[in-house]
Amino acid sequence: MVAAAVRMRTPSAMFMSRGAVSLRRPQVSYKFQEVMQSQLPALASLSRYYASKSFPPHTIISMPALSPTMTAGNIGVWQKKAGDALQPGDVLVEIETDKAQMDFEFQEEGVLAKVLKDSGEKDVAVGSPIAVLVEEGADVSSFESFTLADAGGDKAAPEPEKKEESKSAQPEASSPAPEQPTSYEPETSSDKLQPSLDREPSVSPAAKALALEKGVPIKALKGTGRGGVITKEDVEKYQPTGAATSAGPTYEDIQISSMRKTIANRLKQSMADNPHYFVSTTLSVSKLLKLRQALNASADGKYKLSVNDFLVKACAVALLKVPQVNSSWREENGQTVIRQHNTVDISVAVATPSGLITPVVKNVQGLGLSSISNQVKDLGKRARENKLKPEEYQGGTFTISNMGMNPAVERFTAVINPPQAGILAVGTTRKVAVPVETEEGTVTEWDDQIIVTGSFDHKVVDGAVGGEWIKELKKVVENPLELLL
Repeated sequence: MVAAAVRMRTPSAMFMSRGAVSLRRPQVSYKFQEVMQSQLPALASLSRYYASKSFPPHTIISMPALSPTMTAGNIGVWQKKAGDALQPGDVLVEIETDKAQMDFEFQEEGVLAKVLKDSGEKDVAVGSPIAVLVEEGADVSSFESFTLADAGGDKAAPEPEKKEESKSAQPEASSPAPEQPTSYEPETSSDKLQPSLDREPSVSPAAKALALEKGVPIKALKGTGRGGVITKEDVEKYQPTGAATSAGPTYEDIQISSMRKTIANRLKQSMADNPHYFVSTTLSVSKLLKLRQALNASADGKYKLSVNDFLVKACAVALLKVPQVNSSWREENGQTVIRQHNTVDISVAVATPSGLITPVVKNVQGLGLSSISNQVKDLGKRARENKLKPEEYQGGTFTISNMGMNPAVERFTAVINPPQAGILAVGTTRKVAVPVETEEGTVTEWDDQIIVTGSFDHKVVDGAVGGEWIKELKKVVENPLELLL
């Protein structure tokens, strides 16, 4: 059997488990299958074929099942073309599902002989042939005429069983009539063995998702698709009947993604296991804003520094001065320790359509402001496109969460991203009138200010230490020229 592996490109969330696995070697793939065999079907279906018609021995690569509920997927960008050699760990093609975009990593040597499903093809059923693999040295040109039919054709997505239709849908009769199999397809011998009264209505994945979104009851729909399958159009055309349903549903159930479940679990775990305490302060950023304006004006478009870039650097400076905060609580090999890190890796919270994710800017203590700015922009862009690698969002020694782009958020508190011991919550910039003593007397001037709140794990960081860190942060932010040293 040929081994294959799938690397999920689903972004981890701010509190996502650090246990994500990127499968790049056959032995890792075997371990993954061993652990997940009760939850996932085979990662990829591959079948060996020998000389049929005029084709040399070959292997059919099929659409893999990437989750327990996946029945079909979309073909993304092929990373290999016919004639390309494949090595274990090579990315063969991107596969898109309703949950994530993933890389299909191949774990066998050979040569790609034919692509059977082009980029952009939608709703390819699990198990359907998508490509042909041959051994190195085989005649790839002989597969130019190879078709999907030669590979056995598309495989239909599994259909759930149908239940007995509502009695209200049955015609009235003066006397009970024998139960008859109801099916939208011609009756066959298999229909006689398993009447469709015992099966759920067949629903396409798109129709099921739309019905869930709109609160449309599946049992109230009659399928007009091939074989009686309920289609997306059937859901869109649904009109409730009767006085009780004329107003439509009074609520909407929103399907929870796997990422959202992970975030929820990590939030509960963090609040339960980490005794949070909070320390707030007001930062004057008037000098910082002037320095930012001057640096951006002299950059000739090479970079555009944000306030958050300065705060990332300022956090690193403060963490070096108070290294107890740059620590994590570790329980490993039966021992519990506080691990104090020598480098500063800042996790930056990024909001994406799928949930919150914290890509990591590594070794911030050795980076200049322009490097930090470029990395934050690149990581944020790829996070929103679900294209981060696991090592780009795992780890980190401290987190910064900035909601300053929302002028309504003056201040907030954030939940710690374990096993880290601290996170900084940043509010919006406000103009505040402050009294200033001059030779002529007291005058009022406008000062740009930001309220920040540090959340600390009391298991690792004592209250006095958290206060000292906030003090160092305030000092460097209000004297931003130190960030250039």
